[in-house]
Amino acid sequence: MSAFNVIMALSGAADIDVTEAEPLRRHTTYRIGGPAALFLTCHSYHGLRRAVEILEHEHMEWVILGKGSNLLVSDEGYDGAVITLGREFSRFVTDPEACTISAGAGALLSRVVNEAYTRGLTGLEACVGIPGTLGGAVSMNAGSRDEWIGARVDEIRVFSPAERRLKRYGYEDITWGYRQTSIPRGEIVLEAKLHLEPEDKAAINARMEKSLARRRRTQPVGAPSCGSVFRNPAGMHVGKMIEDCGLKGFSIGGAQVSPVHANFIVNTGNARAEDVVRVIQHVHATVREAYGVELQPEVKFLGF
Repeated sequence: MSAFNVIMALSGAADIDVTEAEPLRRHTTYRIGGPAALFLTCHSYHGLRRAVEILEHEHMEWVILGKGSNLLVSDEGYDGAVITLGREFSRFVTDPEACTISAGAGALLSRVVNEAYTRGLTGLEACVGIPGTLGGAVSMNAGSRDEWIGARVDEIRVFSPAERRLKRYGYEDITWGYRQTSIPRGEIVLEAKLHLEPEDKAAINARMEKSLARRRRTQPVGAPSCGSVFRNPAGMHVGKMIEDCGLKGFSIGGAQVSPVHANFIVNTGNARAEDVVRVIQHVHATVREAYGVELQPEVKFLGF
């Protein structure tokens, strides 16, 4: 692995920005994490493809990062390359007649939701207040407990590094589940086309406000976190399970089980990744002892 060779090979590329030892706490909603060996912002498909080819030629590990809204990065950082999607992937086009929005994976989900509202298109109200990018939202089928963005996907375009080509998936080609999809691991979502329906803007706004009010009432909005830490076991509500174990407010260092919602672990200001991991382990062990259930993490880990 040679970061120097990667930097030299990418030097002069107008559509790739390269930074060394970039602190990943700047790029996660947890505001936690050490540096990445390399941080690459690819502004075009050709830049992305070139970057991946060079990284793999140099045998350097790499990952794709959106806004880091479901990621915990090690205090030591990541000895690889982090790739983010830049300008070309942040654009979107709305077709009011067809009631569709086609958007790049790097577009902020909040901007896509607001675009739908502005155009009088309904279907994304359940995504209001969810941080992150459209690509991340599609990859993990984000939404509320009852409504998921996957139900609005007509098709997605991905880049397959293994096959060195672009691929297209229709809605029916993907299995959409609770906080998961069957999009092959390693393939990078580049764009998604969403189908919506026309609706009165006042009605859309009312649903958005209702959804936002519920989030503010039931989640620690504003506190640095990764969102839900564990997936809900079938037929069970993990937040209530953790709360019933008396763990609300439990803390180690700067990491705390949120007093608002027990399935959120928040950074109270000076948390280290190690603190968060220890809280996760304690919650997991306590719930397993009380319920005999092995909780599955929804948060992703990098650099551990």
